[in-house]
Amino acid sequence: GVRMGIVSGKGLADLIREKVGIKITFLMMIALLAANMGNILAEFSGIAVSSGIFGVPKFIALPVAALFVWLLVVKGNYKSVEKVFLMASALYLTYIVAGYLSQPNWALAIHNSIIPQITPSTAYITMIIGLVGTTIAPWMMFYIQSSVVEKGISLKNLKYSKLDAVFGAIVVNVVAFFIVIACAATIHANGIQVNNVADVSKALVPLAGQYASILFAFGFLNASLFAASILPLSTAYYVCESLGFEAGVSKGFREAPIFHGLYLGLILLAVIVIMIPNAPLLTILYLSQVANGLLLPFLLILMLLIINDRKIMGDYVNSKLFNYVAGATVIIVMSLSILLIVTLILPSL
Repeated sequence: GVRMGIVSGKGLADLIREKVGIKITFLMMIALLAANMGNILAEFSGIAVSSGIFGVPKFIALPVAALFVWLLVVKGNYKSVEKVFLMASALYLTYIVAGYLSQPNWALAIHNSIIPQITPSTAYITMIIGLVGTTIAPWMMFYIQSSVVEKGISLKNLKYSKLDAVFGAIVVNVVAFFIVIACAATIHANGIQVNNVADVSKALVPLAGQYASILFAFGFLNASLFAASILPLSTAYYVCESLGFEAGVSKGFREAPIFHGLYLGLILLAVIVIMIPNAPLLTILYLSQVANGLLLPFLLILMLLIINDRKIMGDYVNSKLFNYVAGATVIIVMSLSILLIVTLILPSL
């Protein structure tokens, strides 16, 4: 994504439209928009739940968060927005501390990380697809490419942007590892039933201590607020790019009215839905990530077609090794989707 953005000077949705035409691009954008709306709802539900842990009701927390998220883009330029995102990213370290405070059995954790317990059931496969969908989410591909284009990064700085992307991928997985550790060592080990993130935070108090509980809740609030900023932004980017409208944080409302209007509309819609009493927040969060995982292989195939097109990339096409690794990734993700369909069909036969 970084390489395509810097070499072509275009966003991913723009390149997909040029590669496969407006009809296929439009259908794909509709599917991605639906999945992204679910993701945005999930993030605002995260704000509602985590702020509730600190005693702030959602009818106060959600409008304040929405205003912050909107002002961040409307009143800032890309440099200022990126600084806020970097600050938010640094706060993810609280999850690492929470994981350490949970006092896990490190030998067991490492063993089960290397040799997982695989269960060939519909629930297990669906969860795996959800985990893939939240780790390699389609919206990330669009955002990272649009961001390097807007920053105007030159080819001479390509190696630094690639390093940035690789470092980010490592950090996010380290953080995810400690989230799993914190929950597995306390909640799972003690057989505690949880229905939402508030239950997770509360359950950590007697098992890992007050500080672990507070840090976990704070980390979740930060993660939700961070993603609630970036997800509508990514969505606005790729919708505008795919339809040929002006897009960019550094552009004003008059320069990019569709971009800013869509960004605001997605935020307001999410707040309204999450305000509905007894909205199935955990179900929304879970299913939106599964949708990401199901859509991912189609997007990766299009990215591979573009990155190997010398008319677009010149000498910056993939190496054979890169194609093997990327191809294997597509096959694995597609296999999971096929397995899910098979497990859903078999019981009815």
